[in-house]
Amino acid sequence: MLQTIEAVNTVVNNFIWGIPAMICIIGVGLYLSIRLQFIQIRKFPLALKNTVGKMFDKKDAKAGAMTPFQAVCTALSATVGTGNIAGVAGAIAIGGPGAVFWMWISALLGMCTKFCEVTLAVHYREKNEKGEFVGGPMYYIKNGLGKKWHWLAILFAAFGVFTVFGTGNATQVNTITAAINSALLNYNLISQENLSISNWIIGIIIMILVAAILLGGIKRIAKVTETLVPFMAVLYILLAIGVVVLNIGKVPEVFYSIFYGAFNPAAVTGGVVGSFFTSMTKGVSRGIFSNEAGLGTGSIAHACADTSEPIKQGFFGIFEVFADTIIICTLTALVILCSGVPVQFGDAAGAELTISGFTSTYGNWVSVFTAVAMCCFAFSTIIGWGLYGARCIEFIFSSKVVKPFMVVYSMMAIVGATIDLGLVWSVSDTFNGLMVIPNLIGVFLLSGTVFKLVKEYFQK
Repeated sequence: MLQTIEAVNTVVNNFIWGIPAMICIIGVGLYLSIRLQFIQIRKFPLALKNTVGKMFDKKDAKAGAMTPFQAVCTALSATVGTGNIAGVAGAIAIGGPGAVFWMWISALLGMCTKFCEVTLAVHYREKNEKGEFVGGPMYYIKNGLGKKWHWLAILFAAFGVFTVFGTGNATQVNTITAAINSALLNYNLISQENLSISNWIIGIIIMILVAAILLGGIKRIAKVTETLVPFMAVLYILLAIGVVVLNIGKVPEVFYSIFYGAFNPAAVTGGVVGSFFTSMTKGVSRGIFSNEAGLGTGSIAHACADTSEPIKQGFFGIFEVFADTIIICTLTALVILCSGVPVQFGDAAGAELTISGFTSTYGNWVSVFTAVAMCCFAFSTIIGWGLYGARCIEFIFSSKVVKPFMVVYSMMAIVGATIDLGLVWSVSDTFNGLMVIPNLIGVFLLSGTVFKLVKEYFQK
């Protein structure tokens, strides 16, 4: 049975993340960028002013809402995760250094796509029975396109519910478990024979923490992400910059391999990765897996923001993709490529390749800090995706099912900590891709609304 599921999933996954998806994601991003005259570049200084400039504004939000900064932290909590550590490593191993270039291209276009998603989410949001702001792709499809498109909104929400258990929870808990066990083994604090007990303990602790935060409501989620995201991002960025500085002589060669390898991967990988298309698809898909531009999920958090200006919150979408992919993913790539750790091109790789880049530069002691960073990344992703899942299942049913969903979602942590997740990773990747289809249809059909809102905002 499992073999059949795996075979079917492989076929669907290859189709979703193949040529059709590349055309759809790149095509919509390019269309939006051209129609908005590359607003993500033209208005980037304004985006920084409206995002970085507001980070220290401690004004509290109204009941049932988050501050704009808390909203972007919640969205970043879901995007800044294992995709930045394991995803980049996997893209380089399978697609060569040139995959990083295509990751940048997907981010450049994705900045505009996410700007549109966030703008639409705030513009078409509504309030639920508890008086909380709710929004996202399912709401802008329903409220923007009308009743005849309601089935598309339900489809997105259904894909979202299935995705959160794998992408948002089990795979993240598995990453936390692996990071903690790795650090414990390095310092001989645990033996191989006791790993199964350790897994259970870690799973139960994470389950309790996740339940305590999610069941505390939107305000508690906002407070946790507002504290955790800046801390984990600064810690990881400082460690990564240290690797680059200590290997500064290799930086020009690394950038050459990225640009040259984007169009001629065989010359950089020794012929192992010879396909230009492989390099491009790995870079684009892993970039989207990390920053979620095109998935629409981040807009669910932004819809909770206490703001009356959809365009202003849309600028946070631009900043979010920039911070996630252009900064953090690029630093991860530089850690791997500058440190000189051997990359087995053509073979799958994950977080262990990134960790090797740190340990080969600093020594084994840094495994403690990388474990802390990975745990923060993964745990914040669990919280962010918990909110997404709650909003999706509330849309399909009602707010009454949210608390039972959060309890079940929290219990998934034990599964993630104790079983092999090979198939779960694969199926999650498929559902991740399936969410792109209804979302991008909605964004494309409602793009005229975004163009109108942008024009009105700048006229004011």
